[in-house]
Amino acid sequence: MSTRKVLIVEDSAATRELLRAAVEVLVQVEVHTAVSGFEALKVLPRHRFELIITDINMPDINGLELINFVKKNPHYRDTPLFVVTTEGRDVDRERGLSLGASEYVTKPFTPEAIQGLVRRYLKLP
Repeated sequence: MSTRKVLIVEDSAATRELLRAAVEVLVQVEVHTAVSGFEALKVLPRHRFELIITDINMPDINGLELINFVKKNPHYRDTPLFVVTTEGRDVDRERGLSLGASEYVTKPFTPEAIQGLVRRYLKLP
């Protein structure tokens, strides 16, 4: 089986590393990270990611703008995308999902919850 590439876009170093640690222990997963939406836009054309995980509140390009861009790109239109954020209001959740997010996870989260979602969307054992 081939390696599945996951992009994590998160400006908080602690949260980025927690997400990385949760995802990279999964078999056949290669994790890439970006510290901002702008950096993610530079990385996306260089690889073919099978899953993207993003925060909403970031400097320069925020997560909602990133989702909007990703879902308009023919290469990423059908790519699962998770929002992991502190924004837990219903209006925020509805906006993220309406833009095309597959899952909306509020912080704090457990590594097991993230692993379960990644396994399900990437169809991993």
